[in-house]
Amino acid sequence: MAVREIREFNRFYTNLIGALDYSRHLHTPFTLTEARVLYELAHAPRTDAADLRLELSLDAGYLSRMLARFEEQRLVTRGPSAEDARRQRIELTDQGREAAGLLEEKSQEAVATLVDRIAPEDRPRLAEAMRTVREILRDSARPPAKGRVTLRGPRPGDLGWVVERNAAVYAEEFGWNEEYETLVARIVADFAETREPGCEAVWIAELDGRRAGCVFCVRDTLPGTARLRLLLVDPSARGHGIGRRLVEECLAFARSADYRDMVLWTNDVLGHARSIYQRAGFRLVGEQPHHSFGKALMGQDWHLTL
Repeated sequence: MAVREIREFNRFYTNLIGALDYSRHLHTPFTLTEARVLYELAHAPRTDAADLRLELSLDAGYLSRMLARFEEQRLVTRGPSAEDARRQRIELTDQGREAAGLLEEKSQEAVATLVDRIAPEDRPRLAEAMRTVREILRDSARPPAKGRVTLRGPRPGDLGWVVERNAAVYAEEFGWNEEYETLVARIVADFAETREPGCEAVWIAELDGRRAGCVFCVRDTLPGTARLRLLLVDPSARGHGIGRRLVEECLAFARSADYRDMVLWTNDVLGHARSIYQRAGFRLVGEQPHHSFGKALMGQDWHLTL
C-alpha cells in the first residue's frame, strides 16, 4: 500500500512541479539544478563546494563545471577556504546575488499562483501535510544508531517540559532567577492559547528517543515577520547539531508560511546560540543593556531576510 501510494504521489508531483520549471515557465537562463545551487549560495553565503555537492547530491564534476560557468558569468567567486585550504569556498558576487534574488521572486510568484487555486481553509492542512511527509522521509533515511536526532511536533507534557528545562538550565548555567521561568511560562501559555496553525509551530528535538531541545516559531507584531523563540538544547545532548537543526527547521517553516523576515531576541552571554544564528544568516541589528532575571545583561536583536 505505502509503495503504491508513494509512486502515485511521485508521478502526480512530478507533473505538478513541471509548472515551476525555471527555464520554460519562469523565463530565466538557468536550469532547475542551477537555480538550486544559486538558492543554496544565497541562503548560506559562505559555502564550500564539497558541502554544496553533498547538500544537493550532485556529481562533483558536474558541479565543478557549473561553478566554472558561474564564475565566467561573474555570478560567483571561488577561492581556498579559510578553515581548510584543501576545500574551495564559493561566494556569490553582487551580480550573482541579484540573479538569485530574481529567481527567488519568480519562484515565489509561481508557487503563489498554485496556492491561489487552493481554498484558504485548506492551505494550512496542505502545509502541515507537506511538513509531515518531509519529516518522516528525512528521519527514515537516517540509519538507527546511538546519537540519532529526530524532530517532531508537540505531545502532551512537552510544553511543561519546555518551561521546566529552560528554567533549570539557565539557573544552573547563568544563575538566572524565577523571572526567567515566569517569562518562559508566559510565552508557552500564549502560544498554547492563541496558536495559528500553519503560521506558528513548535518543534521538540529528541536524542535517542529522549527530549533534548526545542524551538518556537510565532507571528511577530511586524507584518510578514516571524519570531524565533525559546531555542534550547539540553546540556546532556549538546554536540549533536541539535541547535542547528532546530533553527533550520524553524526557518524552513517560516519560508513555507510566506513570512518575509524572521527576528529573534537573545542575550550576549549565550555565545553558542549566537554562533548558530550567525551561521544561519542572522544579522545583529541592535543591542540594549538591561537588568533581568537577577543579572545585568546585554540584550540583542537579530534579523534575517527570508
